[in-house]
Amino acid sequence: MIIEDSNEKKLQPQRGDMIIEGSDKKKLQPQRGDIIIDMRRIIYIAIITLLFAATANAQSAHKHKRSGDLMYDQGEYGVAEEEYRRANSEKTSATATYNLGNSIFQQERYDEAIRQYEQAAAITDDPLLQSRALYNLGNTYMQSQKFDKSVESYIKALKVDPNDLETKKNLTLALQQLQQQQQEQQQQQQESNEQEENDEEQEQQEQEQEEQEEGKQEEEQEPEPSEESQDELTKEEAEELLRIIEAEDQKVQEKLRKASAKPRKTKKDW
Repeated sequence: MIIEDSNEKKLQPQRGDMIIEGSDKKKLQPQRGDIIIDMRRIIYIAIITLLFAATANAQSAHKHKRSGDLMYDQGEYGVAEEEYRRANSEKTSATATYNLGNSIFQQERYDEAIRQYEQAAAITDDPLLQSRALYNLGNTYMQSQKFDKSVESYIKALKVDPNDLETKKNLTLALQQLQQQQQEQQQQQQESNEQEENDEEQEQQEQEQEEQEEGKQEEEQEPEPSEESQDELTKEEAEELLRIIEAEDQKVQEKLRKASAKPRKTKKDW
C-alpha cells in the first residue's frame, strides 16, 4: 500500500523541548517520557518509509514481469529475458527466475537456463512451481544430451508431483536415451582399444622389418675375403708347417752325420 505524504502527521515540538525565554535564560531539559515518544515516532516514520519503498519496488518488479510475459508470448525471447532480469533486480522471485529460464531456454543457451531452473526450484515454496522448474531442468539436460542429469531431474520432479504423466513419459525417454548412449560409448571404447592394438601390432611389424633390412644392409657392406687372404696360413698352420720342416731338417742332419762316420776304403797298391 502506498501511503500519501498528505496523510502523515507532522511532529510538533513537545513542551519540554521548547526554550522558555526569561531573565536567566535557563533551558528546561526534556523529560524522559518525551524522549521515548520521539523515538517511537522516528521508528514509525522509518517503517513507513521502508514499506513505501518495498511497495514501490514490488510494483515495479510486477510491471517488468508482466511485460516479460507479454514479450515471451510474442516470441520476443531476448526482450522477455531483459524484462525478467529487471524484475529480479527490483525484487527476486521464483516466478520471474523460472520465466527467465524459459526465455533463455528458447534462445538455446542451455547452460544458463539450467542455472535459472535450479535457482527457481531452490527458492520457491510452491510445489507446483518447483515441479515445473525440475521438469524443465530435465528437458534442458535432455537438449544438452546429459541424459544421466536429465533422469535425476525428472525423478526429483516426480517426488514433488508423483502424478505428473508428462514427467513420467519424459523419464522413460531419458532412460532409453541414457541406455543407448552408454552402449554407444562402450562400442566406441571397444573400437578404440582394437585400433590401439592394431596400431601396436603394425608398429611392431614395421620395427621388425626395419631390423631385418638393416641386417641385410650390414651383410652386404661386409667385404668378401680376397684370394690372397684365403691362401695365407693361419698361425696354427704356420707353426705346424715349421715343426714339419724342423723334423725333416733333423732327419737330413742325422743322415749326414751317419754318412761321415763310416771308414773309407783304401785302394790296393798292386
